[in-house]
Amino acid sequence: MLWLDAVPLPLTGIAASLLAGMATGIGALPVIFIRNVSQKVQDAMLGFGAGVMLAATSFSLIIPAMESAGGKADGAFIVAAGIVLGGLFLWAGDTYLPHEHFVKGREGLNVRQLKQIWLFIIAITLHNFPEGLAVGVGFGEGDTANGIILAAGIGLQNMPEGLVVALALLTVRYPVSKTLFTAFLTGLAEPVGGAAGVALVSVAGPFLPWALAFAAGAMLFVISDELIPESHRRGSEKEATFGVISGFILMMILDATLGGGH
Repeated sequence: MLWLDAVPLPLTGIAASLLAGMATGIGALPVIFIRNVSQKVQDAMLGFGAGVMLAATSFSLIIPAMESAGGKADGAFIVAAGIVLGGLFLWAGDTYLPHEHFVKGREGLNVRQLKQIWLFIIAITLHNFPEGLAVGVGFGEGDTANGIILAAGIGLQNMPEGLVVALALLTVRYPVSKTLFTAFLTGLAEPVGGAAGVALVSVAGPFLPWALAFAAGAMLFVISDELIPESHRRGSEKEATFGVISGFILMMILDATLGGGH
């Protein structure tokens, strides 16, 4: 990672979040050749993504936030407050922005005024923004290794998620070209979040534990409100659960081996 020292940290964070976001579109590419993937496999893949995100939230966001806040009771309250704020931020977006989930259906205000494809795009963007924010904050704290681990983990979970999203779009009769374009387009929310995370921490260093915890809260909201419910559709709870366990373990190993643990 020595060569990265010559690259400005904010630029590295934005680039890493862009690559993580592009993984959504890369994961969708197999739909060019494969159109049928069993529901159980799709749910296991979503569970895997949830497990990766859960481990990334725990090891790469919450633990560094606690360390940055000084630990002990005061640090715990700061991190707790940041997590709540992150969750409320995503709740507000989920409540007031018109969007559509593949299983839960349409949510938000004025959903009838937008085409279905844009409702899907907004839903996935709501999901991807906090991921990019997490990567940006990870780099913004000056810990390149932690930022790379976050970007790698989020890119890893974006790939199977991209395939599941693409398959869902195909089932509602969107052409392959439009499906792939949508997958890549939604990934662009991540560098936006990455830029916001880098800027926030770089400009206001004391906000680092708040920013890490905020990103953690936003990702926890996505995991519980979207990924797990989506993965438990149609009676595939066991497959999805083992997917969560597998993703969590893989991300934990990735964090321990590349980051040396926290």
